[in-house]
Formats: sequence, structure tokens, C-alpha cells
Amino acid sequence: MAEKSVQRWALVLGASSGIGEASARHAAVAGYNICGVYLGRSRGEKLDAAIEAVKSTGVEALYIRGNAADDEKRAEVIAQLSERFAAARAAGAEPQLGIVLHSLAFGSLQPFLPSGDVPTITRKQMDMTSDVMAHSLVYWVQDLYTAGLIGGTTRIYATSSEGASKAVPMYGAVSAAKAAVEAHCRQLAIELATLVPGATVTALRPGVVDTPALRKIPGSQDWIDAVMKKHPGKRLTTPDDVGRAIVALSAPGMNWVTGNTITIDGGEQIAGG
Repeated sequence: MAEKSVQRWALVLGASSGIGEASARHAAVAGYNICGVYLGRSRGEKLDAAIEAVKSTGVEALYIRGNAADDEKRAEVIAQLSERFAAARAAGAEPQLGIVLHSLAFGSLQPFLPSGDVPTITRKQMDMTSDVMAHSLVYWVQDLYTAGLIGGTTRIYATSSEGASKAVPMYGAVSAAKAAVEAHCRQLAIELATLVPGATVTALRPGVVDTPALRKIPGSQDWIDAVMKKHPGKRLTTPDDVGRAIVALSAPGMNWVTGNTITIDGGEQIAGG
């Protein structure tokens, strides 16, 4: 009997730009089919170019527009992915969900206490920030597991930041969400290790990456300048640095790396200064 061909998939939440876009591209180069979820009213030229870069590698590219933190959208994406898997099995292939990347950067950047004319953060904004950037990871893993899409080769990643353990002006709600997503990764890792041996969950802490999300943080340029002054590599971390690391960490035999928070910054956080 002929051996079934393995079809690896990467599910990227936040696939339109930054770390999500780069990770999808690097995963495609490594042979992963891509299911990308992106937020926006329309695709736009940049996303069109990103999708074409994925397709040019010869893999399948399923891109779905919508809020990845929304329950109905999550159900829709999982249903479409399940259909692709069912079709592949019917054709004699063996589909596997190899990579799941949770890279959602959407939260409120407001102070907890009065700061000049800037309004203080509200309960709704606090809840939204944690729900999108942290808690939605749990709901995705729950539903992917229920759908039977998580296997022994599945590698789940969530993006955190140095703000998970440091106080930054106006960053309080996001900082709390980053700390929460790291805790969620630890908890999911030990629970999945029992239910699906081999599946892993890892939090990633990239160094400072110059993205639109970073530029929204008050004082971000001062932050960038400080990093450039102390960084031993004399440059910021790039989305490609993170994408390459995700592919490397997803290689066969890496199932013993789980429940960790891994820093990807070229020595930024240990450089002092």
C-alpha cells in the first residue's frame, strides 16, 4: 500500500502584516499550506502582495477576513479548515495542522490613572484588550481540539513582549494581556501534553519590532532609540527573525520544547543599558 502524502498546514491569526505576514511567508517556503485570518474591510495591495508571496511557493493559501477574536468567525475558520482536511483525506492525503500562530495586536493604550488630558482606561477597554490578545488563544485551542485538528505534530505559538514583565507608559492593559497569554501558554501546554502527546504550546517574546502597532504606543520612538543604542546587533528585531524562529521550532523532533517563553531578540534584553 502506498504511503499517504503528508500535507502540513499553518493557521496564522493576524496574517495581514508584521509577524503574522512574515511567519506565513516563511512557513509557506518550508512547505506549509497557509490558512490566514486577517482583520480589515478590504485586502489592500500589501495583503494582496503577501498572499501572492505565499502562493508563489506552490502551497495552498486560504485567507479569511474577520476578527479572529470573534466566536462566530472562529467557528467559520475552523469549519473551512476542517473541510480542506476532509477533502485531502478523501484524496488519499494525510493533512496535519503543524503550526498555529496567535499574533493579535489590538488593545487600548491608555493610563490606569489620570494623566493630563488623556482619559483613563475603562472596564470595557481592559476586558477587550485581554480578550483579544490573551483569552482568545484559549478559545481557539479549545475549538481546534474539539474539531480534532490538533495532533501530535501541532506547534502552537502566541506572541508576547518584554512588556509582560516591565511597566511601560500607557501600556498597562497590554502588559497585563501579555502576562496573561504567557500564563495561558503554560497551562495549555501541560493540559495538551496529557490529551495530545507531542503537541506543544510556546509563548514568544520578540524584541522591539518596528510595526504600526508599536508606533501607536506613546513614546515609541524613544523606546526604539534606546534599543538601538544598547543592542549588540545594532538593529531592531524584524518580523522575519520571528518567522524563521517559528519554522525552526516546528521542525520534527522539537516536541520536548513546550510551556516556555522564548525570547527572539538577538540579545536585546540581556544587553543592559
